[in-house]
Amino acid sequence: MADGAIAWSENEIGALTAKVKALKASMARVIIGQENVIDSLIICLLAGGHALVEGVPGLGKTLLVKSLSQATELDFHRVQFTPDLMPSDIVGTEILEEDHATRKREFRFQQGPVFTQVLLADEINRAPPKTQSALLEAMQERSVTFAGQTHKLPKPFFVLATQNPIEQAGTYPLPEAQLDRFLLRIDVVYPTEAEEIAMVSATTHAGLKDAEPVMDVATLLRLQQLVRDIEIGEHLLAYATRLVRATRPALTTVPAVKKHIAWGAGPRAGQALVLASKARALMQGRLAVTREDIAEMLLPVLAHRVLRNFEAEADGVAIADILQALREHIRPD
Repeated sequence: MADGAIAWSENEIGALTAKVKALKASMARVIIGQENVIDSLIICLLAGGHALVEGVPGLGKTLLVKSLSQATELDFHRVQFTPDLMPSDIVGTEILEEDHATRKREFRFQQGPVFTQVLLADEINRAPPKTQSALLEAMQERSVTFAGQTHKLPKPFFVLATQNPIEQAGTYPLPEAQLDRFLLRIDVVYPTEAEEIAMVSATTHAGLKDAEPVMDVATLLRLQQLVRDIEIGEHLLAYATRLVRATRPALTTVPAVKKHIAWGAGPRAGQALVLASKARALMQGRLAVTREDIAEMLLPVLAHRVLRNFEAEADGVAIADILQALREHIRPD
């Protein structure tokens, strides 16, 4: 373990990794297919970050988040973002209360739905920028300040914001600086034919059961501590940093980046890549990061942090293709 790390016993490490496997199994009993999505969601939770989930309607994004909260016994709130949603509808507001005995009136802060442990911000790009900013500030600060008073959010605090990639009319795209607040972007894709048949069969008979609770809050917080103490070699730390720096057109030697990227990822992306790689290593039952962990987390960490230029958009060049070229060009020492 790293310097200053907690001393972990083999028994506790074994028990914690077993809980991670049980969490995945519990969600997989409810979510048919989508193994990569489940893995990414758990990785984001273990790393203590937030996730931006993209996919067309009907792919089970809400069910995915609900199952996660059930399996971890975390409080869950869902907010449907709409153009008329106000910041106070998210973070809360002050209400005037009167004491019936003394007739004294005073303001009391009434908490909004953000005061939960798992928050599903459904179709976040449908709310105006001011409302988006209120949520994103709470995500970053882990607290809400209202009328000069700071109110701490529960621990853990995990936000999953969904976006529909098809419908763009009447939406307010998140600025790149705000997208950077999300640790991962998770793409929910169409299921295979066999998975879709199983899904239709399960949902048109008795219906899907709830996910079985397999992890409590105390265990999850210990797992988040353990992720921070996962080992990563200096050469892999340098490799992750080089990958992030190579997304910047002014610094890169990667032809695909020079040609197709208008703006690269900032230093926060390097932190996210290392944390996500540590969480993936733990998911795989390892206490040290490998090159494969970094390579596998490159797309979900960087997909929403790099901006394609006009030429790339006009030619239909996907972010995934550019990052694949980056991964092939930049090698660890």
